[in-house]
Amino acid sequence: MNDSTLLQLLNARFAAAFTAAGAPGANPVIQPAARPEFGDYQANGAMGAAKQLKKNPRELAQAVIDHVDVSGIADTLEIAGPGFINIKLSDAFLASRANAALADAKLGVPLPAKQTVVVDYSSPNLAKEMHVGHLRSTIIGDALARLLAFLGHDVVRQNHVGDWGTQFGMLTAYLVEQDRAGNTAIALDDLENFYRAAKVRFDADPAFADTAREYVVKLQGGDAQVRALWQQFLDVSLSHCEAIYRKLGVQLTRADVRGESAYNDDLPRVVADLRQQGLLVEDQGAQVVFLDEFKNKEGEPAAYIVQKQDGGYLYSTSDLATLRYRSGTLHCNRSLYVVDARQGLHFQQLFTLGRKAGYVPADMQLEHVAFGTMMGEDGRPFKTRSGDTVKLVELLDEAVSRAHALVSEKNPDLDEATRQQVAQAVGIGAVKYADLSKHRTSDYVFSWDSMLSFEGNTAPYLQYACTRIAGVFRKAGELAVDAPIAITEPAEHALALELARFADVVNATAAEALPHFLCGYLYQLATQFMRFYEACPILKSEGTVLASRLQLAKLTGKTLETGLGLLGIEALEAM
Repeated sequence: MNDSTLLQLLNARFAAAFTAAGAPGANPVIQPAARPEFGDYQANGAMGAAKQLKKNPRELAQAVIDHVDVSGIADTLEIAGPGFINIKLSDAFLASRANAALADAKLGVPLPAKQTVVVDYSSPNLAKEMHVGHLRSTIIGDALARLLAFLGHDVVRQNHVGDWGTQFGMLTAYLVEQDRAGNTAIALDDLENFYRAAKVRFDADPAFADTAREYVVKLQGGDAQVRALWQQFLDVSLSHCEAIYRKLGVQLTRADVRGESAYNDDLPRVVADLRQQGLLVEDQGAQVVFLDEFKNKEGEPAAYIVQKQDGGYLYSTSDLATLRYRSGTLHCNRSLYVVDARQGLHFQQLFTLGRKAGYVPADMQLEHVAFGTMMGEDGRPFKTRSGDTVKLVELLDEAVSRAHALVSEKNPDLDEATRQQVAQAVGIGAVKYADLSKHRTSDYVFSWDSMLSFEGNTAPYLQYACTRIAGVFRKAGELAVDAPIAITEPAEHALALELARFADVVNATAAEALPHFLCGYLYQLATQFMRFYEACPILKSEGTVLASRLQLAKLTGKTLETGLGLLGIEALEAM
């Protein structure tokens, strides 16, 4: 296994050289070269350092070259333009990295210092079935949790479901009515219709509405009968969610559920604590913290309400209690909230107040992993033709159905059981990858044709690359002998270079919580493999060349499969 990533190694060597060249503390600014003719990497730090030192940047770059130790790493170093240092890595060095990665279960990815990381994702409202609005949080959160676990962190998955509040009094009251009529099982079979019917009763019948409010009080007070009915509703709701998670291949279980209700007992303590610290004031009957950090145009501080006039609490209160729990009980180092970008201001205020109140230490990272909206091809938020919200289960079923038709058309010789398996992997993978491959903060257009395409930056393209590599080994048969990778051809060099970048991409994706970094890398790797496949015939070569190219193909296959796995997408051996 490698002790450091490629970027870490180059940064360390060039940082030492900048110090020796009279520019201590200078950032070497190591980046992949913009074009292959410039080499493999560039050290671009000489211009900034020279400006500070009032030196000639090309002269400083030459001094860095004179002092840098890249023996056994780079073949050539050249100064270009105003002081860029072009770095051409040696074939032998790239071969050694590839051989080390092939022998390592983590493919050469060094493990950072272990942290406890909470990933808060999916978090559906249990009053209704999951719809497309829950898709992005669920997919992005799952990918980040997988990635952080791969890096050796203790990952705590938290499904902060909406399972509390006034609507649950309404639903429980309606459940009692249905129970008396013997309709409970039928009523709960379709959560959407159940919710609509309960809402109609609530809006139309004042007596029912009063009963529903009484149930809220009983629920919050811990009434055993009402709690049992509420739990029955939650169990059915969660079983709907779990069916979606299984279909999506998402690593969320019942044990990961910690909803709003889990913090109910702590809410009065949060309010009392904020009052004791002098942070809380009464304003028009409500209990409010005014945050000077968020002033409006008139210079008035933002009001963060923690208790309503009627004594009720808000999700802003339960979110504060959640912060206390994740810091004080879970002792997490980093907490990621994978939530819609429209909640941005809420999280800024929550994190500011959480630190002010001392609920989180200064070194605990709090991050709102924001994401944009999934749009239809008409440029509006994704809906059914009738304008209704799309149920998530229906969208996933359609993805698998479309993939089945596509697979049947492309490979009619596959037996039906295999077609179903491939359709599941391709359909679900396509939906996930279409989301993860876009910058998460941007809105994106949901298009069946583009996401299921076998060309371009799509899951089917990457899955096909995996099947092509698997096909090489099926044809190779007994020719597939173990021998070290040796690089002599430009296409081999380019592929080995891309493989050597895997660890840096994994690190960057985890650090920035941006899955599209990994998606872009996998697409580049698959594309580079196709070029290698065309330029360097594998099975037509012989001896050590054959063995080496097979090993390069093997490492590429392992890296693609691992990368797709980190995104929650299944690699395939046949399509």
